Amino acid sequence: MSDDATYGSPAFDWSVLTVPTPLAMVRGQLGFSWLEVLGRLVTLEQEEFEWEPGPDALRVVRRGDERTPRTLGVGEWVMEWPEGSDSPQPRTIAWLVAHLTEAFFERWEWTFGDRIARRDAVAFSGEVDPAITGLTRWVDLWRDGVDSLPEDQVFTVGLGQATEIDAQAPFGHLVLHMNRELIHHGAEIMVLQDLYRARHAG
Repeated sequence: MSDDATYGSPAFDWSVLTVPTPLAMVRGQLGFSWLEVLGRLVTLEQEEFEWEPGPDALRVVRRGDERTPRTLGVGEWVMEWPEGSDSPQPRTIAWLVAHLTEAFFERWEWTFGDRIARRDAVAFSGEVDPAITGLTRWVDLWRDGVDSLPEDQVFTVGLGQATEIDAQAPFGHLVLHMNRELIHHGAEIMVLQDLYRARHAG
């Protein structure tokens, strides 16, 4: 992380944890989880960000340097895309950050945005500071959208339209799904950073 990097505020309103409603519960989980994940992301160094934990690890690379037949992203950088959802390929932290970025972007766009762009419209970066800034932007927009909803909207079916399942589900299920994405990929990022630091200690 560069000394002048800024990623926005991870502020969390602790009072939400005292509100006994379903929407407050999913908002609380989202806000606190992001507080934890961003707290670790801001400590990332470039070497940790791009470290490959195993053979053929999925990466974020400059266009033309990819190892996979399919990629995602517009502009100079692309994220390598696995052959299938059950691909055994390990992932770099850079890839995990890019994946969270495109996931939060698409869910925001198809819930609170114009419902036009898809995840292939996202610009990624293989450099740690702009990558985290990009992820922070879309998580913050998603949080702002969820926070702005009236309490009863948590049960609104089809509020999100990114996928067929989203369109058929009460909105609370989508918030919980994105919370799970943040929690489990955030945990992967933390473990990879720990492994890198243990392996390169001293």
